[in-house]
Amino acid sequence: MKKTLLLLCLLLCTTAYAQKKIKVACVGNSVTYGAGIENREVNSYPAQLQRMLGEDYEVMNFGKSGATLLNKGHRPYSEQEEYRAALDFAGDLVVIHLGLNDTDPRNWPNYRDNFVSDYLSLIESFRKVNPECKIWICRMTPIAHRHPRFKSGTRDWYWQEQATIEEIAQLGNTGLIDLQAGLYNRPDLLPDALHPNTEGAGILAKTICQELTGNYGGLQMPVTYSDNMVLQREKSLPITGIANAGQKITVQIAGQKKETVTAPNGKWSVTLEPLQAGGPYELTVEAVSGKTDKKGKKKTADSQKIVYRNVLIGEVWLCSGQSNMAFRVNELADSQHKELTAYAKKEPQIRLFNMVPRWFTNAEEWDEAVMDSLNRLQYYHDAQWTACNEQTADRFSAVAFSFGQMLSDSLQVPVGLILNAVGGSGTEAWIDRKTLEFDFTDILYDWMQNDFIQDWVRGRAALNIKKSTNKLQRHPYEPCYLYETGIRPLQQYPIKGVIWYQGESNAQNIETHERLFPLLVNSWRKNWGEEFPFYYVQLSSIDRPSWTWFRNSQRRMMKEIPNCGMAVSSDRGDSLNVHPRYKREIGERLARWALNQTYGHRITPSGPLFSSVEFKDGAAYLSFEYADGLHTSDGEPLRTFEIAEHDGLFVPAQAKIVDGKVKIWNEKITHPQLVRYGWQPFTRANLVNGDELPASTFRSKE
Repeated sequence: MKKTLLLLCLLLCTTAYAQKKIKVACVGNSVTYGAGIENREVNSYPAQLQRMLGEDYEVMNFGKSGATLLNKGHRPYSEQEEYRAALDFAGDLVVIHLGLNDTDPRNWPNYRDNFVSDYLSLIESFRKVNPECKIWICRMTPIAHRHPRFKSGTRDWYWQEQATIEEIAQLGNTGLIDLQAGLYNRPDLLPDALHPNTEGAGILAKTICQELTGNYGGLQMPVTYSDNMVLQREKSLPITGIANAGQKITVQIAGQKKETVTAPNGKWSVTLEPLQAGGPYELTVEAVSGKTDKKGKKKTADSQKIVYRNVLIGEVWLCSGQSNMAFRVNELADSQHKELTAYAKKEPQIRLFNMVPRWFTNAEEWDEAVMDSLNRLQYYHDAQWTACNEQTADRFSAVAFSFGQMLSDSLQVPVGLILNAVGGSGTEAWIDRKTLEFDFTDILYDWMQNDFIQDWVRGRAALNIKKSTNKLQRHPYEPCYLYETGIRPLQQYPIKGVIWYQGESNAQNIETHERLFPLLVNSWRKNWGEEFPFYYVQLSSIDRPSWTWFRNSQRRMMKEIPNCGMAVSSDRGDSLNVHPRYKREIGERLARWALNQTYGHRITPSGPLFSSVEFKDGAAYLSFEYADGLHTSDGEPLRTFEIAEHDGLFVPAQAKIVDGKVKIWNEKITHPQLVRYGWQPFTRANLVNGDELPASTFRSKE
């Protein structure tokens, strides 16, 4: 009998042990509670987390709406019933998401000095009730620009808190879960600018589930990695990816072998030593996770391996902008089309990565399925690197391909071109959200009715999403959208520089573009972590009144933006067509800037650029950079120069080339003060230098 009872007791104990669940305490504010979510008991992030983790876990929601981390805040979490219940629960795993309410002007400005100590005290209180517990604190979910206090302090205090939370994770020896990243680019999931909806809560639950379990879906590489790719030569090469936490990563190429271990957040990175131009090579990435037996000894190893073949080492350039950059080789004038396809038939060492939108912004209404995909940032077709041949070149950007041809022929190394251009897009769509939140917040508000954005852009977007019932419906022209869906996924891929052809959709507001364009350049450089060269095309000529001022503005910005250059295209314009069919020269002019400024070749990078004017004896004497061999492109007298004594009262001027300068005059203007050139929307200006490169539109008065 005693033996039977003993066996029964052992069986019950074993069963109880087997049934013991891992307790997960979700501590936080209204985001954790599930405020604003319909049927929050089922759809809040802790409820969704429970379903993801399964029956071996017990997840409890200890969220309190309005709670502050600060003990002197307007509603301290440490004084709430939910806090006491969380302590009584004594979770094995504790996830803390607090801080959003501390951005209230009643809290952070007054008690910010207590934030670190109060947070550390909260952490220790959970360790006290369960010394074996594991604790994660969270980078806060986003606060969108629509929040009523965003500009009056909340934005600034929010980012100050985020930085402090990262420090606290180190001081408190806790894990750190990033709840911002998954929602920051999805403001449509924050209906009231603060609280995620059900879909947003699902993203939070997935993020936390991955962190708690270490399961990130195995080895994954960025979208830019595929067979036939080009890696940037002669610089340290970071190779990054995702894998399950703790997996050993081995990267091999060209005799190099680098190893690392995946971090708890699923990210890994190795840095290859600089490689010389050449190939083809194989790039191998392997992830290995060891399994152990009950005694902790290694038993088996699961591995995943990805092998990229036909990899070249050379020069990589990102080619971006709007429709004139997207303009394909097969759309060129016949003579240029034949020249480029004949070159492509030779299968040069040029590789192409063509990011094609799934939907073009034509004059049509999109259906709900399209708009749902847009909201999920699924705007581009999946892309892969392809070798250059007649077919792949035909569908590629004419400007970018011409640029790549001249680079490849001059440098005699492989060239990789990444094309990401969207017709009709404005500069604002290509800038990251944080930059605009701090440096041009007003352009984010009610963008479909925002006069900072060109009316054509807003009108086309309104037509495309006319059928949507979502007040926060996304569109490719929305500020930040193309950065979030098309540029951010590229930023870990090393590049040499950028060529850019855009501005048509911003030409109506020069002052706005003068704010936006430097922000774009700085945004991209900051996110790649280097001041790479940025070469851009000055708009061509067409009968649109604002384009003279816009071209001159683009010229002036060369002085404001370091490590940049501008290719003039006004001589290849069309009075009626915003998409001129002669593009090869434009790509080659961009390549001249790269060859001269980036690679140190002795080649003239530009046509004549106005530098100064001297007025004497009733005439103006103009000096130019890149002025060797000044002459006219057609053998005719110089034209389109104008002169004035007072701004706004210009008259045509006679002009001639004298000792490397241009002298201009008009007998009726005895005391000239101002000069301008090519000041017609569609211009027949004809000043060129010895390399047949055209002079830019300019005004002597900036």
